[in-house]
Amino acid sequence: MEPPAQPSPGPTRPPAPPPPPQLAVTLLVAAAGALETISFLGLDRVFAGVMTSNLALLGMAIGQQRAVSATAAALALAGFAGGAAGAAWFTRHSEICEEHWHPRVVSCLVATTSVLVAIAAVWAAFDGAPHGITRSLLQFAAAVAMGIESTAMVAAGHAAAPTTYMTGTLATYIVTSVGSHRRDFWIPARFGALIVGAAISAVLLKSAPEWAAVPPVVLMLCALTAVRSRRSRL
Repeated sequence: MEPPAQPSPGPTRPPAPPPPPQLAVTLLVAAAGALETISFLGLDRVFAGVMTSNLALLGMAIGQQRAVSATAAALALAGFAGGAAGAAWFTRHSEICEEHWHPRVVSCLVATTSVLVAIAAVWAAFDGAPHGITRSLLQFAAAVAMGIESTAMVAAGHAAAPTTYMTGTLATYIVTSVGSHRRDFWIPARFGALIVGAAISAVLLKSAPEWAAVPPVVLMLCALTAVRSRRSRL
């Protein structure tokens, strides 16, 4: 008697791609929050990466005929646009990968970190109280850094997420969460990281102002380390 035929195995599913580098994204958000504190509380009351708010601040300054505030908002807008344009040109031929970030995307984050290091050095040299043209240059440089980072995350595609503006992320999270039993832990983690990063720099601005610009640098370095470590495991 012949043994019964074994059922043929069904089609095998391709392995699911690894999740995007969520830890790195969360650390980038924390770094952005820390830098926004420096920009808003320590410089000219404008944001380094939230251009929607800066456009509104520019309109309010024009409406109230406040030249200093209008100049600060215009500097932030120009810096962000310049940083974003440069990063867009640099990453224009980058292939989007679902598993890791293209080397050009990582290079943009290295450039962002370099700008933040320069900001921290100048900030410390002025004991956390820059003034005059130095203040304006730091405002411009902070916006350049956020423009580069924002464009790098766009170039990374679905393997990344917004790190310098969170309104759309919050709206999407609320919409997708309504009626769904699945929750993405990393999205609220980003919101918390933004708060923590901003709080750390705010505390330093009050207690040790010369060190207040260091947290964005440290957090960026941690994010780059997380990216490198994850890529070595793939």
